[in-house]
Amino acid sequence: MEITRKSIFSGKESTMDLDVTEEQLIRWTHGELIQNVMPHLSDDEREFMMTGSTPEEWEEMFGDDDEY
Repeated sequence: MEITRKSIFSGKESTMDLDVTEEQLIRWTHGELIQNVMPHLSDDEREFMMTGSTPEEWEEMFGDDDEY
């Protein structure tokens, strides 16, 4: 399913094609934890769902975790 989100950091809108169902979206928006509802998504995909931040934007803002 194509999911479009606006980044809470930059305000930029992005779209990702994610393996989620309408039922999963409903469960998540009604308060279930995203990691329980969509455990098959990667960390980057779940971050996109929650904040609208793409992996590229995250890297640009916060750098590489391996640097620390």
